[in-house]
Amino acid sequence: MMEFGHSSSYSSRLIFFLLFTVSFSCAQSKSDSTSDHADEYRTVNAITDTATFAAGCFWCVEEQFKQLNGVTAVISGYTGGHVRNPTYRQVTTGRTGHAEACNIVYNPDEISYDELLAAFFVAHDPTQLNRQGADVGTQYRSAIFFHNEHQKKLADYYIKQLNDEGAYEKKIVTEVSPYGKFYVAEDYHQDYYVNNMNEAYCQMVIKPKLEKFRKVFKGKLKNE
Repeated sequence: MMEFGHSSSYSSRLIFFLLFTVSFSCAQSKSDSTSDHADEYRTVNAITDTATFAAGCFWCVEEQFKQLNGVTAVISGYTGGHVRNPTYRQVTTGRTGHAEACNIVYNPDEISYDELLAAFFVAHDPTQLNRQGADVGTQYRSAIFFHNEHQKKLADYYIKQLNDEGAYEKKIVTEVSPYGKFYVAEDYHQDYYVNNMNEAYCQMVIKPKLEKFRKVFKGKLKNE
């Protein structure tokens, strides 16, 4: 699995664009109470909501999103496939159709879906098809599994804006699909980084990605 896959200046340009676009979109949404999305916002803005993202190995994704203020839980699992109750061993073959994904439970009053999308696009390289670095296969694909039409519209919007802006050197290949059955991964996959911090994969892959993620989202992290 690669890290951000961008040069320092390239990453800075991408991050600036994402955060500026998110700020503008959030402000516009709050001020336009007569928009087509008004009813959707009232529906989504409950005590908690859920976002579901696939961005490579779920060990990395889980630990990154756990850092964000407003995120109350992150559950690693499998979704988007055609086999019932798949095991990790089955999913790693790439033949079940599932992606390693995370259900991210969050408080919309503390963090918006727009901000979670910004974190999603920073946390991995969405231009890699069916892989993230050394992790290769459809189970490592980049995907957004939307729970409602509001989430779908936002996902499509940001992908179009990022492509139009040329934020990446290649086109984004992120799949945008409706949320279906989500199978919670085996217990040992939950809180993997915290429980296996000294393992080589955690030290060499997850830790550097996590440090960069925390640097980008400084000011939006828990315990700051």
